[in-house]
Amino acid sequence: MRLFLVLFLVSHFSFSQDDKRKLVWEENFNTTTLDETTWNFELGNGCPNLCGWGNNEAQIYTNKNHELKDGFLIIEAKKEGESYTSTRITTQNKKVFQYGRIETRAKLPVGTGLWPAFWMLGQNISTVGWPKCGEIDILEYVGKQPDIVFTSLHTQASHGNTINTKKTTIPTIEEGFHTYAIDWTKDKIAFFVDDALVYTFQPEVKDENTWPYNQPFYFIINVAIGGNFGGPTIDASILPQKFILDYIKVYQ
Repeated sequence: MRLFLVLFLVSHFSFSQDDKRKLVWEENFNTTTLDETTWNFELGNGCPNLCGWGNNEAQIYTNKNHELKDGFLIIEAKKEGESYTSTRITTQNKKVFQYGRIETRAKLPVGTGLWPAFWMLGQNISTVGWPKCGEIDILEYVGKQPDIVFTSLHTQASHGNTINTKKTTIPTIEEGFHTYAIDWTKDKIAFFVDDALVYTFQPEVKDENTWPYNQPFYFIINVAIGGNFGGPTIDASILPQKFILDYIKVYQ
């Protein structure tokens, strides 16, 4: 009975805390085109400043490899002639957030060489550069490693390397939609998949090198193809593939 009471109080307290948060912003993709007062398109192959988008990626980003349909954002990775194409969008300088629960519901594209992601960068990237601005990878998936979700952070202290990270095996992750979220406070960032806690980042020493997460961040949604993380092998036979997002919600 005592154990039951403790569990009840813990769960009730967590629910009460979450219940106090309010929905401060949401994107439901329920229009016919992206709202460009919120979203930016990043185009091309990253050259001349960031060729291959910093990771030797193979795709060219366009503003045509996506559609909004039935309340979903659909990003399509394609092989067109000798080129791979996709879409990458951001909210840089338009929608930024600091702290809160940030959540998306998405369905993954599958196949070797694909690398879909829902992630965030510090708004000060243009002045301090990467990785000092900080990066929060709420969802990364690479087709060469099926059944695995990556949740990661990049800081100056890690020199941009994927050190602060967790690989979580979920055998059904390629099936249907799943939710991916962070709970971000001034003390820690906790990562969730389908409301299950999978990773917590909470460094004891918090300074500009270990904790750039005391400032606003903006969203990035994209499907990369190939590259250092996606892998050198691309199975073009599986293309086209779609990365489908239902919504983004921010609670504070």
